[in-house]
Amino acid sequence: METIASLARKTCFRYANKAALTDGETTYLYKELSERSARLAHALLDRGLQKGDRVAILMSNRLEHIELDVAIAWAGLIKVPLNYRMHSKEHEYILEHSEASLLIAEPLLLQGIETLCPIVTTAEYEEWISPYPESMPAIEVAEDDTYAIMYTSGTTGRPKGVMLTHRNFLSGALSLIMGCGITQQDVIGHVAPLTHGSNFLAQCALLLGCKQVVFNKFEPKDFLEAIEKEKITTVFLVPTMVNLMIHEASFPSRDLSSLRTINMAGAPMAVEKIKDALEWLGSKICETYGQVEAPMTITMMPREELANKPDSCGAIGPFVDVKIVDDQGNPLSAGEIGEVICRGSLVMKGYWNQPEATAETLKDGWLHTGDLGWLDSQGFLHLVDRKKDVIISGGANVYPREVEEVLNLHSAVKETCVFGIPDEKWGEAVYAHVVLKEGQQVTEQELIELCRNHLAGYKKPKAILIVDTLPKSSYGKIMRKEIRAAYWGVSQ
Repeated sequence: METIASLARKTCFRYANKAALTDGETTYLYKELSERSARLAHALLDRGLQKGDRVAILMSNRLEHIELDVAIAWAGLIKVPLNYRMHSKEHEYILEHSEASLLIAEPLLLQGIETLCPIVTTAEYEEWISPYPESMPAIEVAEDDTYAIMYTSGTTGRPKGVMLTHRNFLSGALSLIMGCGITQQDVIGHVAPLTHGSNFLAQCALLLGCKQVVFNKFEPKDFLEAIEKEKITTVFLVPTMVNLMIHEASFPSRDLSSLRTINMAGAPMAVEKIKDALEWLGSKICETYGQVEAPMTITMMPREELANKPDSCGAIGPFVDVKIVDDQGNPLSAGEIGEVICRGSLVMKGYWNQPEATAETLKDGWLHTGDLGWLDSQGFLHLVDRKKDVIISGGANVYPREVEEVLNLHSAVKETCVFGIPDEKWGEAVYAHVVLKEGQQVTEQELIELCRNHLAGYKKPKAILIVDTLPKSSYGKIMRKEIRAAYWGVSQ
């Protein structure tokens, strides 16, 4: 069977004289990507690394990310991408827990990190790889070999290392190719971190021979200019990025006719915000839902369907089976809310060095996602909330996302976070933090009245606090647990 290694080799040969990568200053053809990746693979092996050893990567978006993807696959190694926005102590934990044999990093990002792991910096990268041969090393790689250990965001304690195989990555890439309609002619832009979601589009490009444009950071104005200049057709964006892009002052004047597909994932987006994005962008958004444990494509919402089902995250992907089950694991019927579980070639191998956590999450081959949702009669998934975020008030379940959807109906509201706070009478009471759009005003009572007009009385927030910002993780997700913890007086 094929692997990232074998398919990348074929692509580099077939499209040898086609542009593979650019960051606006440097451009590499596919034959140059092949030569540089081969030298890098030999450099890694020459340091004594053996098949299955871990190579950690700590850098912002750079061309070296793509070279490392190829080189690590060819050398039979395992990549451990580190989110550069995380704290140095989190980096230290991951380096130690993954037992990384080498860290490749930008010098500035090493500040505060204390580790015994050997380090190669990007400042010495070119000199390091230059002496080595340009031919691919002869390392046998199988589809079920682990290709990456990607760490969860740590929302329930220490982050866990998710082992993803070559098969997992190929299943995700092929799903995106099918669901987003990606072809060899596409130009893929990477403005979201290549350590996370955007990397799965990079795998699509390596399979098809697409040109990739790498951006070091996301600046909405600069990115819009680059779409026009580079004729970018496909990007991965989290909902926050989509909102910032369409509300950038220069947005209406830009020629975005080349842009066909925005693969939107990483966090849920309120229905009203989706409608707003569709009004500005048209049918360009392909929404996907997944977890690190089953990346990106548990479900996919085709571009042409999103306007009809803005409250759904899509139909079941081609390389996964999905069921909705109750607390006892019994399957539920269409329309009934339960936990989303899935199995298939997209699902992880397990957690690195954590057999108990693996057994708890993978049961009889089924990944228990911890997400609550329901399937409609057409097989489209509708997410309700995280299982652990459900508010139990007076014995009744309140799903924060349902309340957030109502709050987002107000034209002045930018972002919301709903959670439960202690209540002597009801156990928990519904509470909300709301961020308003710049220059907009609305009172707490107006928002509570809005909820009263759309929700049952027990779901209405007891109080709403209007705040300047909501804390977000390094992946752009609102940190509900952190906000909630302040009211419970404990670390949640």
